[in-house]
Amino acid sequence: MSGVLPVTPKVLRAYRLSAYRAGGLDVRIGRRVSGVAGRGDIVFVSACNPGGRRYPDGWNARMMARLYERLRGVPYVGGEGRLGRWGEPLVATWLPLARGKRLARLFRQNAVVLVRRGQVARLVLTD
Repeated sequence: MSGVLPVTPKVLRAYRLSAYRAGGLDVRIGRRVSGVAGRGDIVFVSACNPGGRRYPDGWNARMMARLYERLRGVPYVGGEGRLGRWGEPLVATWLPLARGKRLARLFRQNAVVLVRRGQVARLVLTD
């Protein structure tokens, strides 16, 4: 069992309404993303606030540090997911979707955002 909590309708709605930004990419679920170069998947993932539930800032910072350690040797760029006044750090990383989902599950995340050249951005649940 991954420890990922079931996604509530409220949390799912928040994910879909959020703006995701990293490395010059401005991403919204269901919209095409301009500026995507090359081939392959870009996966937006965070280690903060598992299950869409608020955790203390220090805990989130430690989890992001662990995420950066896991990404050693993998290309990534830091960014942010934001909805209104709520925001949290994330990374955009060049990983196959399956590997990105495994990484997200490790940090008990409900979902990742998938960006592929020429396609709309998708929210992909990790379960």
